[in-house]
Amino acid sequence: MSSTKNKRETMSSNESTCCPEYAELSRRGFMKTAGATAAAIAASNAWLPRVSMAKDYRSTQRDVLIWVYLRGASDGMTICVPHGDNEYYVKRPVLAIPRPNSGDPRACLNLDGFFGMPPAMAPLMPAYQNGRLVYVHACGSRDDTRSHFDGQRYMEVGTPSNPDLITGWLGRHLATVSPMVADSKLRAVGMSTGLPLVLVGGPSTLPIPNLDTFGLQGAAGTRVARTTALRDLYTSGPQTLQTTATTTLDTITLLDQIDFNGYQPAGGAVYNTAVDVGYALKTSAALIKSEVGVEAICIDLHNWDTHTSQGVHVGTMFTIMNRLAAAMAAFERDMSTGTNPTYTMVVISEFGRRLAENGSLGTDHGHGNAMMVMGSNVNGSRVIRQWPGLAQENLFQGADLQVTIDYRDILSEIIDRRLGNPNVSSIFPGFAPTYRGVVL
Repeated sequence: MSSTKNKRETMSSNESTCCPEYAELSRRGFMKTAGATAAAIAASNAWLPRVSMAKDYRSTQRDVLIWVYLRGASDGMTICVPHGDNEYYVKRPVLAIPRPNSGDPRACLNLDGFFGMPPAMAPLMPAYQNGRLVYVHACGSRDDTRSHFDGQRYMEVGTPSNPDLITGWLGRHLATVSPMVADSKLRAVGMSTGLPLVLVGGPSTLPIPNLDTFGLQGAAGTRVARTTALRDLYTSGPQTLQTTATTTLDTITLLDQIDFNGYQPAGGAVYNTAVDVGYALKTSAALIKSEVGVEAICIDLHNWDTHTSQGVHVGTMFTIMNRLAAAMAAFERDMSTGTNPTYTMVVISEFGRRLAENGSLGTDHGHGNAMMVMGSNVNGSRVIRQWPGLAQENLFQGADLQVTIDYRDILSEIIDRRLGNPNVSSIFPGFAPTYRGVVL
């Protein structure tokens, strides 16, 4: 692992302070997926703005999807503050973000007269104001689980009602649409040690935790010979193993052409690569601009399970919100400067937090949440909602924000209108979406 990575601050360092189920989920996920990436070792080379194979890339006019998953159940009522609902302040006397124009230095920034943006996420206000960012509130999965394991699985598979479904919705999308580049070696990347469930079933898809250190370690002078030996070794193996090995080696060769460390963002954008989200989005921008045929990038961010000392004004949640917002703002500025491939970024979590703060100044597992969609073709500067209200009689099971918009409504519209795939019924079987006008 590179020294840069060793110095990078992760967003998952406090997992031991969260609920036992989430800590167990993290360990289980690592053990399950670590073996699948034994071939994913390290190398890098020179930044190229475009590789030669990608000359017809933009003829498809499809967006690249960036899926940012906030693992641990993020608090949507802090990420997008319902300052127009008095019950929010009644149930959160300490953790509520003050109303705009309250005179409180911790006040939220007004979005539309009812919702606000917390100060920690202020770097995203320009993206919201210029129409590239939209919120969707009282949104999520309609299943009633409060289990991280079940909630994440249901959302990544795309349905809570089919236990036999083992592929991810994004993997099924990739499998039912033609590639943006006919001979692309890499259509999707999961920035993790194992392939995220959402990508399972996708062709030309790999887990690559660090784009700039993916390859074969060892002496550079023998790298070609060792690569050739590996190709020869796997040629005699089973077809499935042969295909996987060839895809991995071809991807190493492809990424070796791109110097991610030397990438220069456009428009004066500055990424804080000392934190995982800044590093992930900077290298994502470099990969997308290289136009090698990548269609989807999945990024996992942890530490959102805030049962105790939530720290919305200063502390845990303030810090991770600010890191996320700053990285997203840099990415939006970078990608919107000049002529670049178009993109849609979805920021989502398995479920939200309870309305009422608990005795440890945190919030427990809830239901409805807020998601964010940012991109080149987003119908932004809005908070899309069917707000159910936070009065006691309107709460889900008497405690939580209701889900009034199914997250698959949003994804279905993006898949159809921005990813060029009308086969929504095969991606979300048994689900009939309602489009919400989230994208142009």
